[in-house]
Amino acid sequence: MTRPLPAPVPCAGVVCLRGDEVLLIRRGRPPKQGEWSLPGGRIEPGERAVDAALRELREETGVEAEITGLLDVVDGVFPEAGRHYVLVDYAARWLSGEPVAGDDAVEARFVALDQAAALVGWDETRRVIALAVAGRDR
Repeated sequence: MTRPLPAPVPCAGVVCLRGDEVLLIRRGRPPKQGEWSLPGGRIEPGERAVDAALRELREETGVEAEITGLLDVVDGVFPEAGRHYVLVDYAARWLSGEPVAGDDAVEARFVALDQAAALVGWDETRRVIALAVAGRDR
């Protein structure tokens, strides 16, 4: 019998673009531990989602960016990890800093957009990156 999942956890993520590169992190914790993903994490009580996105970006990568828009709200339902996250994903433009893994990330780096899809395993992450690129190219 499958155990019911706990209440969803609100999180914020960032698709940070620098030219023709996107900032990715390799996750250090479940779910999707060891996989390439977007910088992001939990929204703290009383914290605005956009502020959480920028805080998590700094904590996980040391990079500073400017939010350019809201991309989507994604449900991350991971029964294998017993988790359900509601992910508020933002597009951002890199301002400064070279990525250095911190907090929950074990690796952080800018990756060429044409290589990102091969590194990222989750379809939703690939889709959100594509949304950010399409919005930037308008």
